[in-house]
Amino acid sequence: MKAFGYHVATSPADAVATLAGHPGAAYLAGGTNLVDHMKLGVAEPDLLVDVSRLDLDQISVTDDGAVRIGANVRNSDLAADPVIRSHYPVLARALLSGASGQLRNTATTAGNLLQRTRCVYFQDVTTPCNKREPGSGCAALGGYARYHAILGASEHCVAVHPSDMAVAMSALDATVVVQGPDGQRRLPIDDFHRLPGDEPQRDTTLQHAELITAVELPPPPVGAVSDYRKVRDRASYAFALVSVAAELTFTDTRQISSARIALGGVAHKPWRARRAESVLIGDQPSDETFIAAADAELNAAEPLPGNEFKVELARRTLVAQLRMLTARRQQ
Repeated sequence: MKAFGYHVATSPADAVATLAGHPGAAYLAGGTNLVDHMKLGVAEPDLLVDVSRLDLDQISVTDDGAVRIGANVRNSDLAADPVIRSHYPVLARALLSGASGQLRNTATTAGNLLQRTRCVYFQDVTTPCNKREPGSGCAALGGYARYHAILGASEHCVAVHPSDMAVAMSALDATVVVQGPDGQRRLPIDDFHRLPGDEPQRDTTLQHAELITAVELPPPPVGAVSDYRKVRDRASYAFALVSVAAELTFTDTRQISSARIALGGVAHKPWRARRAESVLIGDQPSDETFIAAADAELNAAEPLPGNEFKVELARRTLVAQLRMLTARRQQ
């Protein structure tokens, strides 16, 4: 591992100022992703700015009924919080679907959003990877593609985002609050993560030295039902082949009045399924409607040789999730 400096931040402003003065520096919180990459040689920061001791570990309900989650809230604490469990069950379930209990006790909310892909080529420094070394090529194209993208990929990168939590946050229309050298700004989560395009090395729209300080969730719609469904190769400690975070509300006449859906394991970022949502809203829940919604979203899928199965898997998983939420609402 390359030698590096270490600084314990005393405040968010101190953290931002320190990182801004070092182009090769990185923030360190739980370290569950960054430390692994440092060991592998994927990341080689010359300075770590430790933000784990900052007072950013609170979960609070605001006056308007929204929930503010500090950047340093641990995944286990967030999943167990009574407000999250009762009002945002999709988020609690997504958190409990990720990693292991030990990792959830260490991983932070901000760090989870900033996870880098688990593409085997990205993590193997002996192979070309545009995300790790721009312009070197993409070994996944023509290589082992089982876990790779079927939506939103580019000729430069076909990796997928690994987070479960971020998929639920996308479906909940979360806002990411960041502090940088120019002050604070707020980013809708759909604008926070990005597709690879011709800059696959950039996972997010954060600028250097910007620090996530909180994530905010809007109040849930009245009567909403939500859940997270994850399909993976083994029952625990595995990343999603496909996942679905979904929230529905219904009118008194049982029409779908609102729908918020995000897919995981299919794209470089949590994939907000807006085409599927538009098909569902205003229609009666039925298998025909659910299949039409899934088709509307997945007709644009472009699988690779070796992951064609993910298109049908995503379709069936989405339909099953919508069917389950409808049945739960009717109970």
